[in-house]
Amino acid sequence: MRRNHRQTQDLWKGMLAGMAGGLVASWTMNQFQAGVKKISEASQQGQASEQGQNSGQQDEADDATMKTADMISQVVAHQRLTKEQKKKAGPIVHYAFGTLMGAAYGTASEMDSRVGYGAGVPFGTALWIGADELAVPALGLAGSPKGQPVSSHAQYFAAHVVYGVTTEMVRRAVRAAL
Repeated sequence: MRRNHRQTQDLWKGMLAGMAGGLVASWTMNQFQAGVKKISEASQQGQASEQGQNSGQQDEADDATMKTADMISQVVAHQRLTKEQKKKAGPIVHYAFGTLMGAAYGTASEMDSRVGYGAGVPFGTALWIGADELAVPALGLAGSPKGQPVSSHAQYFAAHVVYGVTTEMVRRAVRAAL
């Protein structure tokens, strides 16, 4: 099937709109997760105070984005990242992945308008299942999903729904402006 210039131009516009959506959605997802973490920590501190326990913070383990950044550094530069470098590179990986997924979503939306049905919820859900539940554990970037409490799954699912909805809202706005 041959595409005409207009169709190709529309695909590029869709991709750019999706990239913008994915980038903004990655930030929004981070804000959502930070808010949930803050509420969770406040709740845990309250419970620890009621029980008379000291709730000292532990050094956090590397998350999947930090591990990915370290793997990329090993492949490209043949060196491991320090903990500080991983803390800086992890968000870059997160934003790059979110932007890339938004680009794919925006392109797919140009090819089939049904992709945008559900206001981005199906997209966020698919990304949660494909990335968080399947790919990240399969690549050894996180433990098995079976070992995580249901509350963690629910939190990450909700964060990905926020990502999907935000991607769709921004994609639509940007695409309409192009």
